[in-house]
Amino acid sequence: MQHDDTNGEVVDGADEHDDYIVEESVPDPPEAGDGTNDSLSTTIEKAAEAMEGETLEKKEKSGFMNAARSEALRPFVIISSSYLLFTITDGAIRMIVLQHAYNKSFSAMQVAVMFTLYELAGVFTNLAAGFMGARWGIKFTLVIGLTLQLFSYSLLFGWKDDWSQGQAIAYVTMSQMFAGIAKDLTKLGGKTVTKLVTPEEQETKLFKLVSLITGWKNSLKGVGYFMGSALIQVSYELALGVMMGLVVLAMPWAILGLDRSLGTAKSRNASWKEVFKMDNPNLNWLSFARLFLFASRDFWFEVPLPFFLRSPSCEGLGELSCGPDLECAVGSICGDSGLCENINTGGGCGGLALERFVVGAFLGGYIILYGQVQSWTPQLVTGPLKQTPPNKLTEILWGLVNCLPTLVMWIVMSWSPTFDEYDTTGMTIWLVVAIVSFAIIFAINSSIHSFLVVNYASKDKVAVSVGFYYMSNALGRLFGTLGSGVLYTYVGEDFGASVGHDAIAGLAACFLAGTISSLVAAVVTIRIDDNQSGLKCGSCITIVPKKAMPDNDLEDTGSKDQTHDKGKIVKM
Repeated sequence: MQHDDTNGEVVDGADEHDDYIVEESVPDPPEAGDGTNDSLSTTIEKAAEAMEGETLEKKEKSGFMNAARSEALRPFVIISSSYLLFTITDGAIRMIVLQHAYNKSFSAMQVAVMFTLYELAGVFTNLAAGFMGARWGIKFTLVIGLTLQLFSYSLLFGWKDDWSQGQAIAYVTMSQMFAGIAKDLTKLGGKTVTKLVTPEEQETKLFKLVSLITGWKNSLKGVGYFMGSALIQVSYELALGVMMGLVVLAMPWAILGLDRSLGTAKSRNASWKEVFKMDNPNLNWLSFARLFLFASRDFWFEVPLPFFLRSPSCEGLGELSCGPDLECAVGSICGDSGLCENINTGGGCGGLALERFVVGAFLGGYIILYGQVQSWTPQLVTGPLKQTPPNKLTEILWGLVNCLPTLVMWIVMSWSPTFDEYDTTGMTIWLVVAIVSFAIIFAINSSIHSFLVVNYASKDKVAVSVGFYYMSNALGRLFGTLGSGVLYTYVGEDFGASVGHDAIAGLAACFLAGTISSLVAAVVTIRIDDNQSGLKCGSCITIVPKKAMPDNDLEDTGSKDQTHDKGKIVKM
């Protein structure tokens, strides 16, 4: 929080966690006997003004409504609220389609194809959204995004049960394309408005603001995962209708409360040439790393994990008799042959056979945890470790840590007796521990990435820069989603037409692919030129850039290379 020294007014853009901003201190009163009564009087007046400013500061921190009344923060409140509400429907549409497709016996590969245009649209939409946001403003992209989300949901009402799988895949894939466009148009406003309401020099405040909006966005997306799964347990049509209602609720605020010029760039910058102009190496390398970072998650999370959680045990499938008095196990049905069969052979066998709403709660819980860790990364992680604001060295550290949970799961699923002997309790514990660990570590990485992109972006071209960066995000999700469908469906041994393939081997391969992707992302980040502030890990070990070392240290070495940007490890 900053104050005008003359009248104690609060400057727009304040945040309720302002302790990281240095405020002007109250001068100490002059020593007795110096004969400066006027100076003492002036000092007392300044102290009173400072105290009055602090009182006003506390009043301004009273919450959401005060922020909404601020001219500078009103766009942030409106866009963030619309964006957060939208993300519930974005999470729900993924689970509605996936769970509905699973019950209709679509394989993991086929479902991955259904989401292809959703992700591919993001590649081009992020480029176009950056251009449109820079030319026509954030309001334009936000309203168009919400409208297309409504259209996508309305198309899903037309999914007919009597269609062939080919017809259904083509139709659902097309409907998901509009959902993908809607997501990235809406996301542009949620990401760029943080930069526009934060003073240029306040990078720590920007990091906290970006982390907060990104974290809550993902938490509410997790709510959407659960709501979509719970509602489709009741009715497919009910799930679609409720989500459409949430989109309608967000639209009036976006239409009536935003200025058309918000987020526009200078006219000379708003061109396709600027969108494709590769004159920001840091942003380019960060975007490339982002591709592999998000692929590291989507190689196993979006399609393989829910399929594995729903797939039944392989034991007894195609062998056990069934009938009116002999029920099959959860996840299997009584086939025409009188034997128990996998309800979806394309989903494999060897999983946990969970109900739809439980799967939604499982995935939704992951995303909520992931989102909350994102929100509090500056306060709970990078702050205590003295890594705020973060730089490329911070991301390399956490990028390497990101490899560990998926690497452990690949090893455990490939060679552990827990999975070999189908110990469902042990399997569940391993999955929960690994996924929770990954959620926390991945959230820290994502939070750092979200800060770095807006920090590296030019302020008058922030919409273009963020659009280009999230194009890479969409490419990573597309790469991971398609790769996961191939690995999960074709890696494991096929046990027969009524049983399906080995889902454990398929998911293990997906975890390995995620590990490799995390490692590549960390290696790519090394190319970013952002070493000036070094890296700290609490008070124990620090990487300090040599050019920031004291002059006497340079004189002691006498080396000409001491001004180089590279760092060295120092033990405190």
